[in-house]
Amino acid sequence: MGDFYQNGIITTLHNLTRRPVEDLEQELMSFRKARPMSLVLPSLYSELEGPALKHIVSELAKVPYLEQVVIGLDRADEAQYRHALEYFSELPQNFKVLWNDGPRLRGIDMQLREQNLAPTEMGKGRNVWYCFGYVLASGLSKSVALHDCDILTYSRDLVARLIYPVANPAFNYMFCKGYYARVADSKMNGRVSRLLVTPLIRALKKVCGPNDFLDYLDSYRYPLAGEFSFRTDVINDLRIPSDWGLEVGVLSEMKRNYATNRLCQVDIADTYDHKHQELSPEDASRGLSKMSTDIAKALFRKLATNGEIFSNEKFRTIKATYFRLALDFVETYQNDAIINGLTFDRHKEEKAVELFAQNVMRAGAYFLDNPMDTPFIPSWNRVASAIPDIKEQLMEAVDLDNEEFRP
Repeated sequence: MGDFYQNGIITTLHNLTRRPVEDLEQELMSFRKARPMSLVLPSLYSELEGPALKHIVSELAKVPYLEQVVIGLDRADEAQYRHALEYFSELPQNFKVLWNDGPRLRGIDMQLREQNLAPTEMGKGRNVWYCFGYVLASGLSKSVALHDCDILTYSRDLVARLIYPVANPAFNYMFCKGYYARVADSKMNGRVSRLLVTPLIRALKKVCGPNDFLDYLDSYRYPLAGEFSFRTDVINDLRIPSDWGLEVGVLSEMKRNYATNRLCQVDIADTYDHKHQELSPEDASRGLSKMSTDIAKALFRKLATNGEIFSNEKFRTIKATYFRLALDFVETYQNDAIINGLTFDRHKEEKAVELFAQNVMRAGAYFLDNPMDTPFIPSWNRVASAIPDIKEQLMEAVDLDNEEFRP
C-alpha cells in the first residue's frame, strides 16, 4: 500500500516501492561485517509434515547474508529429530536444531528447574527462550530475527525486510516488529488482533484513563505478529511469558527497557496466511479461547506493574466497555470487507466477540485469584548469574546432539 502515514509513538517503515529483494540482500551483505545476522525458527515436529515449512526452507536456502539459522524443535522423538536434521540439511547456512525433548536439553531444563529458573509451560515461549540462549552462547550474531514455521505465503523478502532495521549500522533501532494485512482466500483473518486486542486496549484506555503503555501498544499495526527482530544484546535482559502472551510480553519488555525511538515496525508482506487456530468455545484450554485469555492476563499484569489497581467491579466495567467497542469494530470490518469485495460472516465475528468478552472476565478473575503468579521466564542474565556456565552447557548439548544424530 502506498501509505506513508506515521501513527502512534513508534516509527513505521512502510513498503512504498516494492523494492526488489536482491537490492535489500546486497545491502544486507554489506551490513553483515558490522552486524552479523541469525534467524530463529521455533517449530513443532508436525510442521515438518505440513505444507508451509518445506517452501520456507527452500526460500531460506537462497538467502546469502545469514550467519546462522537456529531451529527449536518441539514434540519430537529420536527418529523425528534425525529426520529434522536431514530435513533442514538443504540450508546452506550454518544451522543447528535444538532437540528440546532430547535427554541432553531435558537435563539442562532439569538443572534450571532445581533453581526455579526453567520455563514453567511447554510452548512457543519456552522454545524461543532456549533458541535465544543458544544464539547468545554461540556469539555469532549481533542481530537476530524470528518468524513462525507455518507461513503459507512465505517469500525470502519477509526475513530481509524484517531484519534490515536492526542490521543496518546507520539505524539506531534495537527492536523491530513485523506487520502485514491478514487477508487471504478473499476474507479477513486475524480475529484475535482485530476483535480482542485493539478494542480491549481502547476499552482499557477509557476505563483506566490516559496511559503511555496503552498508547504504545495501540501504535502497533499488528501487535500479535509472530515476526520480530532484535539486536542480539537485547536478549540478555528479556523476560518473556511462556504462554500465548509471548508477543504482548515482548512488546512490554521493549517498552520497559528502551526509549520508543529505538523501536520500530516494518511492513514485511503484501499477503500473509498461516495455520489457523480453532475458536474452541467449548474448551478454554485450547485454540483462540486460551490465546485470548492469556493475552488479556498479560495486559492486566503489565498494567498492574505500572500501578493500576484492579477489582471485580473494574473488570466488569472493562468487559462491558470492551464488548460495545468490539461490536462497533465488527461493523467497521464488515464495511471494509464489502468495499474490497471480501466475504464476511458477521455471525461468526460476533460469536468470537462474545467468547472474548467471557475470557476478559475469566482473565480478570484469574488475575485476582493468583496475586503471586509469575509467568515470565527469567532473563538469561539472571540464569547466568545463578549458573555461570549455563550457556556453554547449552551450546555443548546442542552441538553434541547435532553431531551425533546428523546423517
